[in-house]
Amino acid sequence: MSGGYDVLVLGEVLVEIHAGAALRDAADGTPARLSYSGDALNAAAAAAAAGARTALLAVVGDDDLSVPLLRRAAELGVDVSHVRRAPHPNGAYLLSADTGGDREFVYWRTRSAGSTLAPRHVESWRALLTGSAALITSGITGALSPSSREAVAAAARLVHGAGGHLSYDPNFRPGLTGRAAARELLAEIAPLTGLLKTSCPADALALVDTDDPPTAAARYRALGARTVAVTAGAGRLLLDDGTRAAYHPVPANPAPVDATGAGDCFIGTATARLALGDSLADAVALGMAAASLSVSGRGGTGRVPAFAETAALAAAHRRRWAKGS
Repeated sequence: MSGGYDVLVLGEVLVEIHAGAALRDAADGTPARLSYSGDALNAAAAAAAAGARTALLAVVGDDDLSVPLLRRAAELGVDVSHVRRAPHPNGAYLLSADTGGDREFVYWRTRSAGSTLAPRHVESWRALLTGSAALITSGITGALSPSSREAVAAAARLVHGAGGHLSYDPNFRPGLTGRAAARELLAEIAPLTGLLKTSCPADALALVDTDDPPTAAARYRALGARTVAVTAGAGRLLLDDGTRAAYHPVPANPAPVDATGAGDCFIGTATARLALGDSLADAVALGMAAASLSVSGRGGTGRVPAFAETAALAAAHRRRWAKGS
């Protein structure tokens, strides 16, 4: 596959180590499971599952884990032929999660391959970025290093200038960046963004000084974002498209396991469906359904629902909502 993708995802891929106990209780002999995640891979996997021709734009390392990492991405339907290599280790994180949604993370990112993402990589992907329908990227990618920040901004400008769609998740992580730097990047990217997905209160308090979802959406739109989706707890999402701001109930998952990557699954699915021609309402409904289904798995790519399942849940949820139940 070359050129003309529905969705490109620019960002970081991580080795995921899933601990079998709370990190504070971990001891010698605590079991762990190895997998692969990172917000870029999570979103790309969701976009591919939603039917989009999807490619990953990332830099991976030269350690032995790069082969299974890329193999896993390809198994998820993501084209990895444009991924670049760097003589650095892959980033990794240790995750512990419980069914109540509490999660703990420890990251190893210093001098990782992913953090070497730079404008020169973006320039090498110019034809892809200007010839594809949509791009997904995030504040996490922009916070990895100064060169990564420049890469995110350069890619966003290329896609916007070519008339493509940009989806952006600020995904503020205080361990990676300060509020001032995150706000600066947000101010630069928001005017180029067709869909901005964010969380409230976590992102909103840090980036737009509010814990009120409608106020947060209005402030993101004032920065230039065309449409804003605000996740406001496990059960609802606020969508503000400039004509109205309304809450939408998220389909309930009766057997939640781990919410890691649910937001990435939402933005990947919604962006894919927008790129494929769905209406905003339908794309968001499908994104919510996919995100809900994803929490039945462990880790960022532990449960990537097939589109038929996502569509069935979205349709059933729409019928229940229409009946007022």
